[in-house]
Amino acid sequence: MFATAPIVWAAAVPVVAAASDLQYALTEVAAAFTRSSGRSVKLTFGSSGNFVRQIMQGAPFELFFSADEAYVRDLDERRLTLDRGALYAVGRLALFVPNGSPVRADAQLNDVAAALEDGRLRKIAIANPEHAPYGRAARAVLMKKGLWQKAQGHLVMGENISQAAQFAASGSAETGLLAYSLVISARMAKAGTHVLVPADWHDPLRQRMVLLNGAGDTARLFYAFAQSAPARTLFEKYGFTLPATGH
Repeated sequence: MFATAPIVWAAAVPVVAAASDLQYALTEVAAAFTRSSGRSVKLTFGSSGNFVRQIMQGAPFELFFSADEAYVRDLDERRLTLDRGALYAVGRLALFVPNGSPVRADAQLNDVAAALEDGRLRKIAIANPEHAPYGRAARAVLMKKGLWQKAQGHLVMGENISQAAQFAASGSAETGLLAYSLVISARMAKAGTHVLVPADWHDPLRQRMVLLNGAGDTARLFYAFAQSAPARTLFEKYGFTLPATGH
């Protein structure tokens, strides 16, 4: 038997743990939910792996939006969720290049490879692969291109994908492998250019959400709203691929 964390008593404004690639999309979904229902949720963004550890330790989250559905399966096996959750989106990885960088954005990472050789590229921003799904995707892309070993001394790892995006947008790194949902935001679009990385260069970023033990009415309503047409439209706006309904 797995040990289970204490059940959290439902709060009037439930705390929702959400992967950092949802920073812009889920904020808009939550605002639409409030307009529709008159209820509010509190969004907390971070890396999916870190949230799993916090949930296991009894953190008072009522709903979890993971960037990797494997984390939801893990929580379900540990009896910490109400069910197996729902797939809400599939993410994409993009190569981002800040304004003024000597590196060019190309989908095949050819100039990234050349820049590592000729010294133009000093820092590459990615999320930490140890607990961030987009970091694992970035590692897979660099390995696919044969650059993972060469890149070791050049990696700047964010605690989550949002922090990695900050490193790249600020110019602290000449390029970054980031969540497409972040780089197409208005703020990031002003800071640089981007190109989608081939989807088959890494495992699909299947993102699943799940209600946690003790989830109250507001968390359940938000969970349902996140699967509604208005929410799906917002996820699509931020570059997510939408799963078929009912999965």
